[in-house]
Amino acid sequence: MIQHTNTKLIVIVLHLACSSFQVSSSVPEWSKTAVWYQIFPERFRNGDTNNDPKVADLFGSWPHDPIGEWQISIWNSDWYKMQPWEVKNGNDFYYNTQLRRYGGDIQGIIDKLDYLSELGVNAIYLNPIFESPSLHKYDATFYHHVDNNFGPDLERDKEIWSKENPAEPTTWKWTTSDSLFLQLIGECHKRNIKIIIDGVFNHVGMTFWAFEDVKKNGEKSEFKNWFTIKQWDDPETEKDEFDYEGWYGVRELPELKEGPDGFDLIIKNHIHAIVRRWMDPNNDGDPSDGIDGWRLDVADMVNINFWREFRKWTREINPESYLVGEVWWEDWGKNKIFDPSNWIQDGDVFDAVMNYRHTVPILNYFTEKNNKISSSEFAKRVTELYVQFPPDVTQVQINTLDSHDTDRLPSIIVNPDRWYDHQASAKDNQSYDVRKPSADEIKIQKLVLLFQFTAVGAPHIYYGDEAGMWGGDDPDGRKPMVWRDIVYEPEATHPFGKQRPRDEVFFDQDLYSYYKKLIDIRKTYPALSVGSFNFVYQNDQADVISYERKLGNDIILICINNSNIPFSTEFHYKSHHKNNQWVNIINGDIVKFPDGNINIELEPKSGVIYNAVVKY
Repeated sequence: MIQHTNTKLIVIVLHLACSSFQVSSSVPEWSKTAVWYQIFPERFRNGDTNNDPKVADLFGSWPHDPIGEWQISIWNSDWYKMQPWEVKNGNDFYYNTQLRRYGGDIQGIIDKLDYLSELGVNAIYLNPIFESPSLHKYDATFYHHVDNNFGPDLERDKEIWSKENPAEPTTWKWTTSDSLFLQLIGECHKRNIKIIIDGVFNHVGMTFWAFEDVKKNGEKSEFKNWFTIKQWDDPETEKDEFDYEGWYGVRELPELKEGPDGFDLIIKNHIHAIVRRWMDPNNDGDPSDGIDGWRLDVADMVNINFWREFRKWTREINPESYLVGEVWWEDWGKNKIFDPSNWIQDGDVFDAVMNYRHTVPILNYFTEKNNKISSSEFAKRVTELYVQFPPDVTQVQINTLDSHDTDRLPSIIVNPDRWYDHQASAKDNQSYDVRKPSADEIKIQKLVLLFQFTAVGAPHIYYGDEAGMWGGDDPDGRKPMVWRDIVYEPEATHPFGKQRPRDEVFFDQDLYSYYKKLIDIRKTYPALSVGSFNFVYQNDQADVISYERKLGNDIILICINNSNIPFSTEFHYKSHHKNNQWVNIINGDIVKFPDGNINIELEPKSGVIYNAVVKY
């Protein structure tokens, strides 16, 4: 049945909402047409084996136990197979993955920029790159230096650090790793690729220079007010009583102390110096040699007034800089995601958030089985999100499907009917299936992508999704990237010794080509980035939706069959144009729809994108 009433309501609401907004001029123009690619640096590409971590580089990161035999992990090995040195320490797979290092680095990213350009990516988001002992780098030692295991000369970098006062920016130098990162920025900009980095300003690492001083000097430390100290060590006892506030109680992540108005001035001044360093490295007033913005970690846990100051700093340096906040779980236990209005409504905090609210109805509609929502419910939920903010604000939200903090999309499809980001790996869910997706499940992945790349908001790709990678939540979603030029051992091991299929691991050229095709289409037709959006047809019984993207006289019509059976129907589409000729953008076929009657025939789990230029 055709949901005429719901369709009209959605169209009317959307038009009224859009017409009532004054279009904001605060969002960077380039971010409206961004296609994002997220890179987890340690696992993307090992471009320089001379900088590979040694066991000493792990000091200060979990699990802190004395490490005996250890070696760099093999890039192309079976992910779950324990290496000889891991077997010898007697601990399980999930303990040992935190000790693994694969050697990904900045040179590896530079080496693969042409790959990203070929794919069509024009914006990169890097997980943390600053000096840190962990594999993930969310526990900074310095904010003002790139990790020396990411650069060309580890020992030279250490020598440079030793001659600085980290508290005094006038003493800061450029290490070889810093310089290579600046080269990466330049190479991105040559290719018209924007680059933003993770700013982790809620917490630091146990090896952070100011925290080290506090541990060493106790109450005499000039940096004692940077942290919330619960108890000082009593030098008269053998026990170390020193205790402090860590992020969510995690001792590896000491929290920077905030008062009612946010950080103290001394902390803000330090962060301000960090912002200037990476956004205008040579301090000449021209930001073209710096990063294009920041992704701000656990942003809801930092005083919003600080972010308002942060925005002023960044816009003073680069008026076209972009800020995206990780504003995610209001209550993870109750599956409640934040309404991000406070952070993006008024245009004085962030331009965007990691748009997990957009992800949830997509997964509820396309990937669920027992808990699946209807076509009309999907249209209702998505429209509610699109009309909440002015069109240009909605256009620049980062529409994630997966990330370093979730299981990958193919594994979500293999393991349906869960709350998003809950019970998302074998570590947390003994029934979680670690296998590779089937051909039918990849069809579902492609259908999800079809919606993502034709919806409102900036599409986001987590590294390797386009290559056919799969995996559960951290750490299983952080496997080494699958490349064309590397032969991989099949994945045949289970982390808990259970039976599983023997899955071949290889670069999926067909899936890559599909991603590339969708990116090409989105970049070719501006209506898909900045056009209006309306659902024009939903059929709950058949599990079909259709929606339009429109910019001026250019119309894109998308039809999706989300069911497991073929679908054929005709519905009237009032587009007010005399031209009845449409182009199937995906395969180039020319079709005619006389008198505005759309005739669609769709195979199971498939979709089509039509284009027509209106002629009045």
